Amino acid sequence: MSIYVGNLSYDVTEETLNAVFAEYGAVKRVQLPTDRETGRMRGFGFVEMGTDAEETAAIDALDGAEWMGRDLKVNKAKPKESRGSFAGNRGNSNFRNRY
Repeated sequence: MSIYVGNLSYDVTEETLNAVFAEYGAVKRVQLPTDRETGRMRGFGFVEMGTDAEETAAIDALDGAEWMGRDLKVNKAKPKESRGSFAGNRGNSNFRNRY
């Protein structure tokens, strides 16, 4: 399971985020997605910890906490939803009749 961490400062690094979560247990992995075009951090990240108990402790302690001038949003990460494809609209008669 992963932890979603939102409303992060753009100055956050994997190392600084790791240090904050390490106070609640063993951190297995930290990911900070970046924008494809600009390379700039997107303002959120994911943290994986050693056990469910450590993840729960980190979520309870850090959700709503102020860090680097921002109030963190910390919760269990939800599975990534698949995006629909353009081809998925072929069955829509309104789409078909429009072109």
